[in-house]
Amino acid sequence: MNMKQSIATAVLVLALSLPAQAEKYNIDNFNAHAFIQFKVKHLGFSWLMGRFNTFEGSFEYDVKNPNAANIQVYIDTTSIDSNHAKRDKHLRGKDFLDVAQYPKASFISTSMIEDGENITLHGKFTLHGVSKNIVIQGKHIGAGDDPWGMYRRGFEGHTSIQLSDYNIPDTLGPVSQEVHLYFSLEGIRMK
Repeated sequence: MNMKQSIATAVLVLALSLPAQAEKYNIDNFNAHAFIQFKVKHLGFSWLMGRFNTFEGSFEYDVKNPNAANIQVYIDTTSIDSNHAKRDKHLRGKDFLDVAQYPKASFISTSMIEDGENITLHGKFTLHGVSKNIVIQGKHIGAGDDPWGMYRRGFEGHTSIQLSDYNIPDTLGPVSQEVHLYFSLEGIRMK
């Protein structure tokens, strides 16, 4: 091996041994590429479905160390949308979300385990002024360049919460305590 090959090999070994840097992403909610949806049984007869239209957040992800990922999502509870204006007004009121007093909900991750495309995300979910540890089961959907010169990465996840755990006084009946949450988050890598 000549001197140039030795130097090239040493540089390559050094580059491969350096710790990877976590990439930072902003969640792309403004172009409708991210969603936070919910469903809850209505009196046990059907599903009431809806979403939160306004939220923001970011995440960090390192392909060489995915278990070090973290995410923060901040939800504007006033943006609840169940496709029915009168019901949404009720959901924003004191019987449910009390958005005048609690205009924000949030999820802050504490750890993540990635196994192939499957992820288990632990974190603290705050709603109605109450914070609880929850687990979100999800998938790493994919990553790559988009047609506009940006790099994107996407995840989806789901979990369930109990309204009574968050001191929400009203429900849609005893079978309607459990709320299923679904997250589809696409992030744009920061430059």
